[in-house]
Amino acid sequence: MSTKRHTARNFRNINNRFNSANIAPILIVTPEPTIGQAFRGGFYAGAIGVGGVATHYLVVGPVASAQSTSKKWRNTTDDDSARASSVLDGPANTAALVANGDSTVYPAAHFCNDLTIGGETDWYMPARREQEICYFNLKPTTDTNNTNSGINTNAVPSRGSNYPSGGPPTQTSAVAFQTGNSEAFTAAVYYLNSTQYASGYGSTQAFDTGAQSYAGKTSNLRVRAIRRVALPI
Repeated sequence: MSTKRHTARNFRNINNRFNSANIAPILIVTPEPTIGQAFRGGFYAGAIGVGGVATHYLVVGPVASAQSTSKKWRNTTDDDSARASSVLDGPANTAALVANGDSTVYPAAHFCNDLTIGGETDWYMPARREQEICYFNLKPTTDTNNTNSGINTNAVPSRGSNYPSGGPPTQTSAVAFQTGNSEAFTAAVYYLNSTQYASGYGSTQAFDTGAQSYAGKTSNLRVRAIRRVALPI
């Protein structure tokens, strides 16, 4: 009887010591997708972060459902610096622009915000630096880069200087995103992003040379929705 109690007690003690041991947890890390890979409702476009450390993956929506060829940034030229000034936080910009629920005021932001693709509902209009990452990794053409654009300290790795004319970036290796193929960004046109450039103007990004510029808010231009996936996953 006594022996049985000691045996049970010893087993419990050994078990408790094992469970309370200072053993480091095993961290399972999901491998980073390849550029252009089908991923989370769209296609993987690269990572953003702070100080060169990734915090989110960016997912570009499919051309067929996430791109519009003719949307206005706004239907007037009013100042939106209090709503959409972030160069990085597209979700915050978009949420502020659609807050009043009137899709006629901010057509491009509403188009992106209102999408449901692949069961995902958190699509938004990219901010300027998010959109630049899409260009850098999914450049459709072999054109020479615009050497007045390219600085992006939120890219991963971080970039502190403009593009060299001969690249990087060069034409993407993701075949579906090369000019003429199903998911390619349209070259030689500007895409709107959610960062206000100045009162009356929204920021834009060209996808042939990477030139970052601006357009009047009431201009009809292309827009393509993206979404974020927070790390780690």
